[in-house]
This record gives sequence, structure tokens and C-alpha cells, in this order.
Amino acid sequence: MDFESGYEIASTVDYIRSRNYTRIVLQFPDELLKDSARVAKALRRELGKGVRFYVMADTAYNSCCVDEIGASHVGAECVVHYGHACMSPTSTLPALFVFGKSSIDVNACVESLCHCLSGTKKPVLVLYGLEYAHALKNLKSVMTESSKSNYINSEVSYAEVHCSIMNPAGNQKTEKEQLEPHDITTSGELSKNVDSGMILEYNRCNKLESSSRYCLGGLTWNILVYQKIEDYLLFWIGRENSAFANVVLTFNNCEIVRYDAVENLLLKDVSHQKRILKRRYYLVEKAKDANIVGILVGTLGVAGYLHIIQQMKELIEGAGKKSYTLVMGRPNSAKLANFPECEVFVYVSCAQTALLDSKEFLAPVITPFEAVLAFSRGRQWTGEYVLDFQDLMTSNTNKVISSTDEARFSFIKGGYVEDSHFQENRGEKEESSLALAEAAEKSLSLTNQQRDTVLFKGSARSGTEYFAARSYQGLNMQYESPAPQSYVIGRSGRASIYEDEKTKHEN
Repeated sequence: MDFESGYEIASTVDYIRSRNYTRIVLQFPDELLKDSARVAKALRRELGKGVRFYVMADTAYNSCCVDEIGASHVGAECVVHYGHACMSPTSTLPALFVFGKSSIDVNACVESLCHCLSGTKKPVLVLYGLEYAHALKNLKSVMTESSKSNYINSEVSYAEVHCSIMNPAGNQKTEKEQLEPHDITTSGELSKNVDSGMILEYNRCNKLESSSRYCLGGLTWNILVYQKIEDYLLFWIGRENSAFANVVLTFNNCEIVRYDAVENLLLKDVSHQKRILKRRYYLVEKAKDANIVGILVGTLGVAGYLHIIQQMKELIEGAGKKSYTLVMGRPNSAKLANFPECEVFVYVSCAQTALLDSKEFLAPVITPFEAVLAFSRGRQWTGEYVLDFQDLMTSNTNKVISSTDEARFSFIKGGYVEDSHFQENRGEKEESSLALAEAAEKSLSLTNQQRDTVLFKGSARSGTEYFAARSYQGLNMQYESPAPQSYVIGRSGRASIYEDEKTKHEN
């Protein structure tokens, strides 16, 4: 692939020049950073010295999202994002996405697609990674010729790339191509922050009045109103990455096959991806028994993240649990181990990084949608799965079902349990507060520390109660002499052999 064509130098220059931008951030993932200097040089050659470019890598959060925080440090007017993108809406800065152009054997792909058509009576919906969007036109042409020669009359639909230009959420939209992915939820619902007249005009221009519109991961497609997404066979072109996992989990009731464009293989077994749902259901059940919840903020740029954080706080508080908000980029087991009092974490991030494999963590990590299932009394999992919290804010899943004064059956503990809010309703709130005060006073008493040498066991309701009851209280003074010494004589000499060690050696 030609360098300037692969990085879309000409279209990037037109975008910058048409909007008179003078300070542009070029955001690269780690695997493309080697070409960053060459891309910046090519853009500067076309735009002149009046335009300043800043190369940004090693983002604080996820490379698939636009790093608006890093771009704001240099006063950028826009961001050009290269490589894999989740297409999450931005909050303050406009963005241009350059997805790249991965190589693909179109003839081999069409052959696999025809093989699927011959083995099913379902209509086929072709989805793909954004890096293969450049081959869609050629794919349609070859598929049309192949259908005529092989007399294949099955229905084939193709998803389209929604747009490569994104304006900040809340900006006035005047062109139909500026309609952004967060304007329509994955269930085809209209978001509250979109002018309905604009949607009707968009549908009128494309003759889509009798269809439902879906948008997921930068792709958009339409389905007739009398059909369901479950009636389709989903044909995915691309790698087994986070974008594919998003499709599998969101449409877990659909039959899905994957064409690996690198190996030229058609893979029909994606059951290992769907088994993730069983693990997620277990984590939801485990989260129901938690009393202390940590809210992990994994993004500071995706539009609406403050709203969903506040929504999670209200949800957790309504369930009678304690929450702590932690801003953390790229969580790992070592970072989360610093917060042992949290029994579960709710990870607020973009849809394609929301799922964390928490097998190595001390506490499970769940998504906001799973938190709604766990902390809303009476809600049952119907099979629906939502990864994008934009959909969560605009749907009915954010309504908290009022808790009832009944014991809850815990599948983890194997019996009925009483949540903390239920106990408080029985008049135990003052008693628990008194017990907390006594535990705190006890932990501050140096004379009682020898007796508190057992590990923490039980169920704490706050971080204060957890640290007051556990055995380890930090680097404390000796029990026998609580008063510090007036002075301390240390060791002298080199670290390899101190003076006292030298004397012993000579003797």
C-alpha cells in the first residue's frame, strides 16, 4: 500500500485546510509510532510552516479513544487519530480518523461469503473491522458478479462506515454526514440529545423510513422494521479483537462467523467468545454481595463519562452500598491491589475496553451495565448486553428498581442474605455507627495492638471500617516502648561492607 494513500495524506490536508486549523495533534498507537515523523513531515510539506503538528503516543488511557486530555496540554484545535478506533464520541475537540488500509484478498473473502450463503437460508449482514473499509466497494462489485454466475439469490447487506469526522458532543450539527455514532443506540433507539427532525431528514434522503438503524463501533446499517437482528447471519471480516468481541456480546443471539483476512480462513466456531457471557453473569452475582464498590474512571474524554459516573454513584447509594471513585489509566492487578477494601470495581470506559479479564485481580471488575443488573433489586438478565454506556444513559436500563424489605438469595454464599440497607431499615444504623466508632478507637490504641493480630474477616461497609478492623495497621512503633527514641545511631561505611561488618571481618 502506498504510504500517502495508506495514511490518507491528501484527505487529511483538505480537512485541516478547510477548517483553518493551525495546531494539530497526531495520535498514533504504539505499532504505528515508527511512521509518525514521516507522516508529520508529509503534512507539513503540504500545509506549510504556519501549521504546527504535535505527535502524541503512549496515551494515558486507551489508544482506541481520542486523548483529549493530552491534546489539551498543547492547546490543540483538533486531533487526527490513526489506527484502530472505537469511535467513542469526543467531549471538547473535533477529530479526524484515519483507520488505515489492511490488505485483504477480496476474491477469497467473496468465496467464503458465498460458502456461507449456500449453507443458510438467513439473510447475511457483512460487518468488518474499520481497517478493511477501503475494500468494501471492491467487495460489493466482486460479490455481485459472483452471485450472477453462481445463481445465488440470498439477501446480503453491508454495513457502512458511519463517518471519519467527529465533532464534539453538543455542537450544532448542520450536515447529515456529521451524524455521530452516539446519536443512535445499538437497539435502534433515538438518543435524547439529537434533533428528531434531522434524523427524519437523513432517512428521507436515503429512503429509510421503513427500516431500523443500527450503529456500533463506527459501523452503521439498516434492517427492515418487520425483521430482527437475530434473523441475520453476521459475517465478520477482520481479526478477533475488541471490536469483534463487542459485536459478539452485543448480538449474542445471532449466528456469527468470522473471516480472518490475514490467514484467509473462515471460522464458524465463535463459542469461546460467547462463553464470556457466562463469566460475566458470575461476576454480576458476585457483585451483588459486595458492600464497598470502587468506580474506576478509565476515560476523561468520552462524552458523557461524568454523567455515567454520577449515575453509578446514585445506583450504588440506592442499593445501600459505599462507593469510592478512582481515576486510573489502564488498570492492572498491581494497581487495584492498593484498594483491598473494594469488593468489586465498576469500570467506566469506552465500549471496546470495558471488558477486563479480572481473573488475576483481587476483586472482580464489571461494566456499568452489569452494575445496573447487580445493584437493582428485582432486575433479571434477559440476554441483552450493553457495552457502550452511551446506550445505557439513553435507555430504560438506568432506572433503579426500588428495593424491598426482603432477604435476597445469594448464589455465591448459597443462602439468603440481608443487604446493609435492609439491616438499616430494621433500626441497626445507629448501632453500626457506634460499632464503627469503637473499632476506630480500638485501632488507634497502641496498647491493644498485640491482641489485634488476626486477619480481617467479615463484611465491612466502608473503607474506614475495613482499615479499622484489619490486623495490619502500617509501620507502627514497637509495642513495648511506644515513645520514640531521642536519637538513633545508624550504620556507616559503604553498602558493600559497613564499618561494623568490616570490624567483624578483621577479627
